[in-house]
Amino acid sequence: MNIEDVKKICVIGAGNMGHQIALCAALAGYQVRCTDISQEMLNKAEGFAKTYLPERVAKGKLSQEQADQALRNISFIQNLEEAAADVDFVIEAAVEKIDIKRKLFAELDRITPPHAILATNSSFIVSSKIADATNRPDKVCNMHFFNPALVMKLVEVVQGPHTSTETAQITMDLSKKMGKNGAWLKKEIYGFLVNRILAALHNEALFLVDMGIASPEEIDMAVTNALGHPMGPFRLMDFTGIDLSYYIGMERYQETRDQKDKPSPLIIEKFVKGEWGKKTKKGFYSYD
Repeated sequence: MNIEDVKKICVIGAGNMGHQIALCAALAGYQVRCTDISQEMLNKAEGFAKTYLPERVAKGKLSQEQADQALRNISFIQNLEEAAADVDFVIEAAVEKIDIKRKLFAELDRITPPHAILATNSSFIVSSKIADATNRPDKVCNMHFFNPALVMKLVEVVQGPHTSTETAQITMDLSKKMGKNGAWLKKEIYGFLVNRILAALHNEALFLVDMGIASPEEIDMAVTNALGHPMGPFRLMDFTGIDLSYYIGMERYQETRDQKDKPSPLIIEKFVKGEWGKKTKKGFYSYD
């Protein structure tokens, strides 16, 4: 199998990442089915596509023909079996909980054709923790996009010890076809490349707030003005989801039982309050 054999793609999850990954693939000319257990999320994702594409045409970023073709390429389907039955490549962008991912990959292994590659968009959970839930571990890998997926150019392709070189190469080639720059990690490591660097920054920023040294707004201002980052760590957590930060921290703590891996008290407080960032209209900032 090679990249030319990939014609149909299924994206699991219509949330912040999933619907944009699906639209990236549709714009690249693939037949894409975006699926989610929530019909409401699918409706929002479809509404986004129907708004985003005309806006790109109006700005001169896409031709009307390209926009129309992308809309024809993408469909939003709640039934997983219907969405994944005959695809060549799956990109899973579901919640960052390993038990859910393992159950989902076992189901995908049953539904999809034997040649289909099953990739997880997980930003922290390495695919070796999921691959043995399938009968095709050589066709399982991480394909990690960054938020917002329509804008960010990097994709991390992580080749676990179970992943074949063919699978990693096809995933790299697919990233390129979707207009992305692929970084091929030939060994698994927790957090991959970018999130290891980001985690160090975020952990220090959270520590400074927890210790009462500075506010989230002051830290974001310092990082953007002194370090030249386009967005400070707290604004970024609002955009990626404070719930995601909580789940990632708890998954890591449950694995290591190291107290330093627990989510910050500030993250726990925000999670319990349901202040998960932009998606809930309130996080470290308000989004009324």
